[in-house]
Amino acid sequence: MLNELRVENFAIIDRLELRFEPGLVTLTGETGAGKSIIIDAVETLLGVRAETTLIRSDADRALIEGTFHLSTNIKESIHAILKREDLLDDPRFVTLSREIRREGRNIARVNGRTVTAGLLREIGEFLVDVHGQSEHLSLLHVRNHLGLLDRYAGVDEHVNAYSETFNQLQGVQSELDELRQAESDAAQRADLLTYQINEIDSAKLQPGEDEELKLERDRLANAENLASSAQDAIYSLDEGTPETQSVTDRMGAVVSALAELAKLDSSKSALEGQAQDLLDGLADLARDLREYLELVEYNPKRLEFVEERLELITDLKRKYGNSIEAINAYAQKAAQEMEAITHAEERIESLEAQRESLLIELATNGEVLSQKRREAAETLSESIEKELEDLRMARARFGVDFKSRPDPDGVQLTSGERVAFDGTGFEQVEFLVEPNPGEGLKPLARIASGGETSRLMLALKNVLTRADPTPTLIFDEIDQGIGGRVGAVVGEKLWNLAKNHQVFCVTHLPQLAAFGGQHLRVFKQLLKGRTVTQVDVLQDDARLNELAEMLGEVSEGTLQSAREIVTTAQKVTQEDKSE
Repeated sequence: MLNELRVENFAIIDRLELRFEPGLVTLTGETGAGKSIIIDAVETLLGVRAETTLIRSDADRALIEGTFHLSTNIKESIHAILKREDLLDDPRFVTLSREIRREGRNIARVNGRTVTAGLLREIGEFLVDVHGQSEHLSLLHVRNHLGLLDRYAGVDEHVNAYSETFNQLQGVQSELDELRQAESDAAQRADLLTYQINEIDSAKLQPGEDEELKLERDRLANAENLASSAQDAIYSLDEGTPETQSVTDRMGAVVSALAELAKLDSSKSALEGQAQDLLDGLADLARDLREYLELVEYNPKRLEFVEERLELITDLKRKYGNSIEAINAYAQKAAQEMEAITHAEERIESLEAQRESLLIELATNGEVLSQKRREAAETLSESIEKELEDLRMARARFGVDFKSRPDPDGVQLTSGERVAFDGTGFEQVEFLVEPNPGEGLKPLARIASGGETSRLMLALKNVLTRADPTPTLIFDEIDQGIGGRVGAVVGEKLWNLAKNHQVFCVTHLPQLAAFGGQHLRVFKQLLKGRTVTQVDVLQDDARLNELAEMLGEVSEGTLQSAREIVTTAQKVTQEDKSE
């Protein structure tokens, strides 16, 4: 619901800050006082085109801001939009604002952040319906009619059953399409997969093999140099010449010398141990070098094999992955795909059988849903025509148009006809109306504007109140062409509608205004030589005076009539509460 509205420099409004209550809010005042301008401000807030001519004279900009409390039935939808745009602040409220600048640039904001006017409209459609001269009417959007009819009919169980079968069918059809596409080039694909699998399998690759081969290749390619270096080291360590002793012989002499030293100075006996450890280490080193020298051989054939093996691995990496593990994984995946191709025909047969079974199930669920919708449409039409009769549109007719489209690939009905289908069913639904006899039923969007439209929308809203989630409804010019007696009927209907919605009504009829839980008087005032619109919240005697003035010149007679009107309204509302 709309909690607060702030308007600055908009038309003849200098500055207004209004707080609204739940239930029925009535706006009264003389023609031209600014009632419709307040409605225009709300519509501008909801994203309709904003003209610079709406900016108050001598002002550079106009500003409109509204705070809405999010009711349970729209909270999820609004939150989804706000989260998508990263605009969610307080989950209980959303604040919209519109700034119109003289140079022509308009700024829309949601929760203080700049957005497009399109996003403002997207959010606004969930928050408010304005019924009057505006096009901001959710009931005029054909895309909403099927959902409204379904909620009115209470067919959630049937809708869910149909949707579940439809989604299963979509999954089966998607897999079928993929398999059939694969089947069309299956032979060529199978040949390629067979070649790839055989190429990888015949290589018999082992994890880490490439690194080991690189080390072996380096040894084989440098065998002569490796052997020479190892031999030189062994020669120096363990052999020597008559002129030059080996390192081990010299180290042995060191050990002997330190042994003699230790005999004379026992405090240095550890030095002998250190020297012996070094001598043992040199002996181990010489042994390891001799073992290595035995492994080093110049083998051109082995080198050629290793290089060819590495080249094969490099080629396979280029084709199937950057490591041996990736190549083997590719082979495994190819084998799985080959298995799928091999059994594709069996799977296609199975899926086609599932598809036929699901189409039969969908036909059954869809026909039941269609029947429930048609039955509900008849009841809906009768109920709306009864409401219109109460609103002095006794000859108006209402209808629901069902359209289906023949499709040879569609679902087969019990009649044998095949029709197109989608996720909502077999038919498109549109509300039709004939406001005056002889005109014929026409789409709701083509009905006349003004009070006739507002009364029709009131009838629709009253009947569809539980099906329509829009929390705030605004009715402008709803009393056009009707008298006081019918005004009381309209007031009662609005009051009933306000049990489930916040309802604003601009009216000139005191019989209607008396039903308002909050009564706002809109009036013009001359301040500092300029006309401005003001709004008073009326209660008690002030409200009686306003109702009396709506009847004519304020007198004891009109005041008494106003009291009677209020008493009548209170009696109706109190009786309803007691039931």
